[in-house]
Amino acid sequence: MAVVRLGGRRRLAVLGTVAVLALAPALASCSDDNGGKTGGTVSSSPPTVGPADPVAAKAQITKNWTAFFDPRTPVAEKVKLLENGEQLRPVLGAFAADKNAAMTSAKVTGIEFTSATDANVTYDLLVGGSPALPGSKGTSVLQNDTWKVSMKTLCGLVELSGVTVPGC
Repeated sequence: MAVVRLGGRRRLAVLGTVAVLALAPALASCSDDNGGKTGGTVSSSPPTVGPADPVAAKAQITKNWTAFFDPRTPVAEKVKLLENGEQLRPVLGAFAADKNAAMTSAKVTGIEFTSATDANVTYDLLVGGSPALPGSKGTSVLQNDTWKVSMKTLCGLVELSGVTVPGC
């Protein structure tokens, strides 16, 4: 089995960032509800998947993900950009206080809608502006008319540290 090693500083920043996320005692749930979709009837036109205005939705997802992972974004704003963010305020506060997190950001590289309220997001986790975890996968959910980073994505980052957190 090959082990990929990040540069010392990058690896430390990624591990530090992920470890900070694991500090929160308030993680409640990481489940995404797919709505129990079942197969439908055959039609002559392809099914429509995604929001009514996919261009605007993609722009909002990109903007919100960039802001959520930007260390300069205040915790109060990050709460608004995370699914059920108020429950995870302690995690976001710990994340904001970590010096390694100050070097971490994200760049959205792809968005694919799976429903009118759910999207798969491909992104690069950057440390000091350089890709540390390129091609990462996450999800975005439409909650209260805002496209947000899903709790599932946050839990996935916590799992990278090898730490078990209740609710993930």
